[in-house]
Amino acid sequence: MGYEWDFAVVFRNYDLLLLGLINTLKVTGLALLFGVPLGLLLALLRLYGNRAVRLPVGFVIEFLRTTPSIAQLFWFFFAMPILIGVEIDPFRASVLTFSLQSSAFFAEVFRGGIQSIDSGQWEAAKAIGMNRNQTLGRIILPQAVKRMIPAFLERAIELMKTTTLVSTISYADLLYQANSIAQSTYRTIEVFTVAAAMYFVVILACSIAVRRLEIRLARSGETIVN
Repeated sequence: MGYEWDFAVVFRNYDLLLLGLINTLKVTGLALLFGVPLGLLLALLRLYGNRAVRLPVGFVIEFLRTTPSIAQLFWFFFAMPILIGVEIDPFRASVLTFSLQSSAFFAEVFRGGIQSIDSGQWEAAKAIGMNRNQTLGRIILPQAVKRMIPAFLERAIELMKTTTLVSTISYADLLYQANSIAQSTYRTIEVFTVAAAMYFVVILACSIAVRRLEIRLARSGETIVN
């Protein structure tokens, strides 16, 4: 007996799915907005801080990278309010969790990108009187960022997929809305098929956009060399 597909019930609830997608993008976008600069700061502290700074920063990075995302999410949502006596709603707990965890991953991306630049460029910059901050900002980081773009894209995609965990604390992301619709309509296959397609379209669009950016940066680099 064949399964009778019925997507009409899904499309009648498209507004909830779109709201869920918007909420997913909000958490992802804010986690990137806060996570990237914090990751750069952690990377610089780990690379150039003194020993008293490098060791704790390294521990924080490894702790955030190796502990499960859901454990961190539950800690910030359930445990932190008890400890500090301040209520944290699902949205803030989600942004806080994924901003901090992303910063640890981005710190390693930044560190790898910076270390991939030939040491001779540091020496050349020093020879013309540039200090470390000037060398980083004007010479090292612009080159490193080009090399880091694929890793940034991969992490951003992983971040968006990982944010599906926020449904466990009742934040109305795309997965949470899809589950709610599926429970009320009993059309689980259709609902989650559409939800998966929405994730696919968004992530594919991001991949194409970043790929075009990579090509443009590569061409600009060739122009400068020529």
